[in-house]
Amino acid sequence: MKDHLIRLIADSGSTKTDWALTGLADAPVILHTQGINPFHQDADTIRAILCNELLPQILGMMEHGEWKMDNKQFSTVNRQFSISFYGSGVRPELEPLMESLLREVFTSHLSLTPRIEAHSDMLGAARALCGEHEGIACILGTGANSCLYDGESIVMNTPPMGYILGDEGSGAVLGARFLNALYKGRLPQSLLQAFEQSQQLTMAQVIDRVYRQPLANRWLASLSPFIHQFINIEAVHQLVVQNFHDFISHNIVPYHRPDLPLSAVGSIAHYYRDQLAEAACHDGYTIGRILRSPLDALE
Repeated sequence: MKDHLIRLIADSGSTKTDWALTGLADAPVILHTQGINPFHQDADTIRAILCNELLPQILGMMEHGEWKMDNKQFSTVNRQFSISFYGSGVRPELEPLMESLLREVFTSHLSLTPRIEAHSDMLGAARALCGEHEGIACILGTGANSCLYDGESIVMNTPPMGYILGDEGSGAVLGARFLNALYKGRLPQSLLQAFEQSQQLTMAQVIDRVYRQPLANRWLASLSPFIHQFINIEAVHQLVVQNFHDFISHNIVPYHRPDLPLSAVGSIAHYYRDQLAEAACHDGYTIGRILRSPLDALE
């Protein structure tokens, strides 16, 4: 057992939660559960996820030797163990609820009394990207968000407004704009044929999937890998760059801090980092850190 702080760090969205357990080995141990969102889920639902999905993985580690402790080691872990939960839907008024549920589960089932904090995914991204430095932090994944960060806390946030009213720069908006361009003839006919063959969809089925099926934003964002395959087509390249231009002009310019680097976390930022850098440079910003996941830096 290592004699230093042991941390359980969660990066949670509405679909899945990634948990990084650090301090037990040279590399973090990554665990997974379904998403936890206290804005959309009640306490019983969240408690069930923690008890039925997270705890069995931790108990399995303890039973199979990855985390075996004698009484002295257990006492050390109890003094040094902390949990940091960063998630979508964790508004300030819901932070005490998440902290209480985590404390309840770990105390009653593992007899551990960790130090616990729960915050928004935006603060988690800002801490991962900027650390203790001032900067502009962004989330560019299925959805999009941003903030002005002073090295300790979020001081400004442009409301993202969701993929229907906003979310410029996101995977969902990218997918919607790609389909619009594809079916309105602004992209090559060969690309339309490749898309329909690859996805096994017609235009009527695309419309049904967007307007009549649940979770349209996730489906639209799921088109990103296909789009990325054709990034060398100039019209596709420009579509991606324009998505980032709109993100910067609508969400980042209001901070009035072009002197600060623009850093981003998320799959869209990761895979389209060259196009993001192109848009940022054109709009007078420099790029800071780009991370696929905030867990890459929060350990």
